[in-house]
Amino acid sequence: MIHRDWTNRPSIKTVKCIHTNAAKYKVENVLTPGKTYEVKNESEDYLFVVDDSGKMGGFYKDYFEEAK
Repeated sequence: MIHRDWTNRPSIKTVKCIHTNAAKYKVENVLTPGKTYEVKNESEDYLFVVDDSGKMGGFYKDYFEEAK
């Protein structure tokens, strides 16, 4: 049950939020454009990061780009 200790696991990579223009969901409340986030898990369509609320959230990959 990986979801129980996601926040304590080492990060896979770091990504930067590039926009919060969501067509369907309100992500501007939990993501900040320009801020970097640590990826804890990844699927084909989603990145799982600790968002601004301090909780783990799954977001579409198109909100992010690889951090340099």
